[in-house]
Amino acid sequence: MNPILEIEHGQGYIAKIETHSFVDGEGVRCSVYVSGCPFQCLDCYNKAAQHFKYGEPFTEKILQEIISYCEQSYISGLSILGGEPFCNLDVTLKLVQAFRQRFGQTKTIWVWTGFQFEYLSQDKGLRFELLESVDVLVDGMFITQLYRPNLPYKGSLNQRVIDVSTSLQRQQLSEYICSGPSTSNSF
Repeated sequence: MNPILEIEHGQGYIAKIETHSFVDGEGVRCSVYVSGCPFQCLDCYNKAAQHFKYGEPFTEKILQEIISYCEQSYISGLSILGGEPFCNLDVTLKLVQAFRQRFGQTKTIWVWTGFQFEYLSQDKGLRFELLESVDVLVDGMFITQLYRPNLPYKGSLNQRVIDVSTSLQRQQLSEYICSGPSTSNSF
């Protein structure tokens, strides 16, 4: 088995928190960057967060701070980036569960990952549990040769912005479009 696929729990660190992000999804969002990414994409924009012990340990106090940052009515939701969220499930699952417990479906969760949606949707464990809680997933590794400036919510042409709920319900990939989802490829 590929060693990347075996990493689920990381080291429990977060690289940074942006309380008011305007680029990590639609609306004003609270963005949490987890630490640790085994993909090690060339020219990663967040290279420091590739290290699993970069930043500070994720604690209950930090969790409560993040939830409080999301309380403001103008905050549209939570964005989780990295590092790799699906290799840091000790942090990301706890964060998503607390967020959903507090806000239900009134605010959205966006997640960026190097994994492909098709792989995550076939997982029978904790990765699928996280995927089910996400509204929008930006999937695929960053590939320098496919970089294009000003792509909405992604850095390279191979990455996709996915409406997770619709895709799981239809068992067909549904890309997320600002004005609403449109269906494309089957998986």
